[in-house]
Amino acid sequence: MIRSMTGFATAKGAMGPHEWAWDLRAVNGRGADLRLRVPDWIAGLEQALRPPLARAVARGNVTLSLRVTRHDGPAGLPGLNDAALGAALAAIAEVEARALRQGIALAPSAAVDVIALRGVMDMPQPAGDTDADTAALMKALVADLEPLLAAFQRMRAEEGAALAAVLAAQLEQISGLTDEAAALAEARKDDMAAQLRANLARVLDNAEGADPQRIAQELAMIAVKTDVTEEIDRLRAHVGAARDLLAAGGTVGRKLDFLMQEFNREANTLCSKSQSPALTTVGLALKAVIDQMREQVQNVE
Repeated sequence: MIRSMTGFATAKGAMGPHEWAWDLRAVNGRGADLRLRVPDWIAGLEQALRPPLARAVARGNVTLSLRVTRHDGPAGLPGLNDAALGAALAAIAEVEARALRQGIALAPSAAVDVIALRGVMDMPQPAGDTDADTAALMKALVADLEPLLAAFQRMRAEEGAALAAVLAAQLEQISGLTDEAAALAEARKDDMAAQLRANLARVLDNAEGADPQRIAQELAMIAVKTDVTEEIDRLRAHVGAARDLLAAGGTVGRKLDFLMQEFNREANTLCSKSQSPALTTVGLALKAVIDQMREQVQNVE
């Protein structure tokens, strides 16, 4: 089964005086981009959460957010870390200056974006938490990640199943249009043969003293430029390959994306060689379906 790159899952948990809330979401992307926003005061938490998340996601832009609170008393308010803020502002200023020197206009930085940078806001450790408390809490959080990932993967699998049905239907359309193109190409053979004979007669009438081998080469090139047999054969082969990928499942998004490029190339060549309004119409219909399918493929992991 294929999976969608988009997904969403939330969960809540508690242990002793601590409560937490997870938020895991993903959108499509060329590779795997994992962003974790977790409490800094739980030492080693991000390093513990990243490997299982990476194993679950092969492609996509994924954001995992975790908020942990104590319910037995105030935990203190977050405050600005002056050193981290100064470093962040200096880095932003340097980036903007370099961009300006190269004639690149950047969007203004918003305060909320600066505050969201890691380390700019000090998140105080809740009062009463010892090293032993946070170690036990981290163990509980790592264990609680698994059901969250399971729910996340179920959603991606459900969307993947819907995607597979759409892609299978589009492949059927491409297959049907390819068969229609093959029938039209076969039907036009007599007309193309008559046109070739007329071209041959015209060449021979004006070929006194011409090289017979050169004439034969030119006529052969004319025949090749109008023959769409190879394009139709390759389109059928691509349909078979795409069906195999959908049946195999797994992380086949990149392979499907490559196939879509090949589909589009053959459809373009078919249109350029058609020399027939009916065949051109079918070629354009093929291109439309291929473009629609390619949009769907962008969401496949």
